[in-house]
Amino acid sequence: MATKKPPLKGRGLSSILGDIDIDAMQGKATVTAAISSIPIAEIEANPYQPRKEFDEDSLRELSQSIKQQGVIAPVTVRQMPNGKYQLIAGERRLRASKLAGLTELPAYVRVATDTQMMEMALVENIQRENLNAMEVAFSYNALIEECKLTHEQLSERLGKSRSTITNYLRLLGLPAETQLALSQDKISMAHARVLAGVEDIERHNEILHAILERGLSVHDTEMMAKALAKPKPTAKRGSKPPLPPMYAEACGGLKKYLQSEVEVKRNNRGRGTLTIHFNTDSDFERLMKLLKK
Repeated sequence: MATKKPPLKGRGLSSILGDIDIDAMQGKATVTAAISSIPIAEIEANPYQPRKEFDEDSLRELSQSIKQQGVIAPVTVRQMPNGKYQLIAGERRLRASKLAGLTELPAYVRVATDTQMMEMALVENIQRENLNAMEVAFSYNALIEECKLTHEQLSERLGKSRSTITNYLRLLGLPAETQLALSQDKISMAHARVLAGVEDIERHNEILHAILERGLSVHDTEMMAKALAKPKPTAKRGSKPPLPPMYAEACGGLKKYLQSEVEVKRNNRGRGTLTIHFNTDSDFERLMKLLKK
């Protein structure tokens, strides 16, 4: 007696599309993918392509390889009502083939709905081209909205944990400047996760700029976020008067120069203390170098 195969977890293109039953869509027989040689001029771009930027050097290298070896892995397309073809997966190969001067391209011709196209484009890019974190986040969100999926359903489709899905989707709530830094690999996904927990925009931006300007590690970023999250002491009855403008201005300038929290306390007779905060040993060494200047 044949054993029942376990369901696929969404780890490859075949698990998304498989052999499509056209009978359920058009009243015809079941059709599987077939490889054909298609004119490049008849292939339209995939409107659901999650990757927005392609590395030019990488494309040129692939183009040179295609000139010498040809296209080893066919692209995947679907035929449109107008007779042309729409790309499902393989945009890097298509672009590189154009650079190589090819006029035809080997392709799997499949039947796919818009939803299946979107899913396959996402899986293809995640597996083969390493989308940046923001591209992954936007793609996950598009799948959830277009396919009406829950986080749990999406994690099953893509073979990712639910916490991974949630962490990526949290990135969509980051300020635009932070999203840009993440998409340009100026900060890491781990940095972004720390920043996502800092809701106060001034503190958020202060930490972001510290990462960009000083190259804070993730650990140092966490320490800085914790330090800035401590509530400021409230003024008590009979408290000392505010600092004179000269002191307040000097304190602000020192804070900007050192990129650290600075506190000044002064009594009515002009005596006081100057306190400079640091988060780690390396941060202390950095401050000492600046002070020695």
